[in-house]
Amino acid sequence: MLSGVFTKTLRDYWLRAIIGAVTLVLFLIFAMASYRAVDIAIYTDLPDVFLELYNIANVDDAGGLAYGTVYSFMGALTLAGIAISIGSGAIAGEERKGTMGLLLANPKSRTHVLVSKAASLFLLMNLAALILWGGAHLVPTLIDVNVVGKETGGLVLHMLVNALFYGFLALMIGAWTGNKTTASGVPALVMVVSYLAVGILPLVEGIKDLSRIFPWYYYTESNPIFHGIDWGHLGVLFSGVVVFLVLAVFGMNRRDLSARSAAVTLFDRLRNYPFMHSVIERLAGSARVSRIWVKTMSDHQGLLVVTGFILLFLCVIVGLLYPVLEDQMQDFSEDMPEAMDALIGQVDIGTPEGWYQAENFSMTGPFLSIFVAVVVSARSLAGEEADRTMGLLLANPISRIRVLSEKALAMLVYVFLLAVVVFVGTIAGSLLGDLGLNSVHVAATCFLLGLVSLVFGTVALALSAATGRSNFAMYVTAGLALASYLLQSFLPLNEDLAGYAKVSPFYYYLKSDPLTNGMNWAHAGVLAALIAVFYGVSVLLFQRRDLR
Repeated sequence: MLSGVFTKTLRDYWLRAIIGAVTLVLFLIFAMASYRAVDIAIYTDLPDVFLELYNIANVDDAGGLAYGTVYSFMGALTLAGIAISIGSGAIAGEERKGTMGLLLANPKSRTHVLVSKAASLFLLMNLAALILWGGAHLVPTLIDVNVVGKETGGLVLHMLVNALFYGFLALMIGAWTGNKTTASGVPALVMVVSYLAVGILPLVEGIKDLSRIFPWYYYTESNPIFHGIDWGHLGVLFSGVVVFLVLAVFGMNRRDLSARSAAVTLFDRLRNYPFMHSVIERLAGSARVSRIWVKTMSDHQGLLVVTGFILLFLCVIVGLLYPVLEDQMQDFSEDMPEAMDALIGQVDIGTPEGWYQAENFSMTGPFLSIFVAVVVSARSLAGEEADRTMGLLLANPISRIRVLSEKALAMLVYVFLLAVVVFVGTIAGSLLGDLGLNSVHVAATCFLLGLVSLVFGTVALALSAATGRSNFAMYVTAGLALASYLLQSFLPLNEDLAGYAKVSPFYYYLKSDPLTNGMNWAHAGVLAALIAVFYGVSVLLFQRRDLR
């Protein structure tokens, strides 16, 4: 029934919408508490291109800066990303999992199924927006920050409609193609290109009007945090939502739906090139899944590409920014709030090494890398059980240990590919900014980044092996990673509790300041030992459990 499909979709996706919104509110608390204690000229004196990209042009106080960086910039991208994940999974996800037939076996039409999916997407995004709106009003009151004149309602409404635009685009592509990778990848690409174009094109004389062809223009151009709702711009975005919904209905009703999709992987495409064919065949092995790790890597190729691109971009940009901000950073490092100093690892942000650690290696790099490790680990085992393909794997003459080992190998390869991307981006940023970072020390830091990511990746693997539930494994591991990071950051501020920071894997990641001092092999050994322990636990749990 319509209500059944609607409530099932809500049940499937409500948690990610709420977690995303609550996380942004927590970031807003941290941002406002930090910005109110510093001279915001450090940020507002950035070059115009960065002010446009981070949506902080015309900002004049700590409240506006926090709303701009956390909500208008990071929040808009996050909310749109959540909408894309829900929209792409609504139809194409059901086909990939082989559950579309169960839905359509009910006495309801394809249109009813699609409309109920669209209604759940709309409701979930409104729920997330409501949490953001409540946080925007509550946080300034809690930490006593003046936000008079800020139109938070207008900003959140623009964020909501912008997210719905990309979510319904994903829904439409999924309805037409049945391919979840395409349904999520194309809107994500449109969003990133649109965001960059709207940030850069207005700065170039003669072509600035071209930014009007990109949807991100109608989200940010009216600067809703200061000017409130622009109904004309919202009308353009919402018209797109309506058009995408109509096209989705038409596309779903005219297409032969698949009982289960068979995606064309990266390795399948590489086979088409004569000079790569023999290499890929050797990697892939026979039809008896002799190379499970290759298939696992192919299943998550989009995640690797998107995350790698983000990390590469950030690493290069950070290097280009430092020469512009060197004087301000040196002044800032002398008056940095204690809480912010703790979060970035208590380094001198006035040096290139400290700057890179604060901007990339303290939070952004490890959390993106951990995210990839956790997703691949959690879905590699529990995902096979949820998709009902674990039986097919184990029907081959291979052991459970081999399945688990090759899944873990895929996660390891992904993590260290990202570490290589971070290394290349950091060295490129150092060269372009003439920072003179020591390449050996950068390599050591990237290696430790890979190790700490693998620690949490193997935690997710153990939880996945123990429960067979990917969402449980992902959310619990994400919570453990965040708690571990906060423990390592704030326990050292209390002399009586400082020693307990050693229980956190993050302590062994950056405590030795590897960007400045190079590799600490003892710390690397502790991380490697933790990886081995959690991997061993995964093997034991996976061997003993009745699989779903």
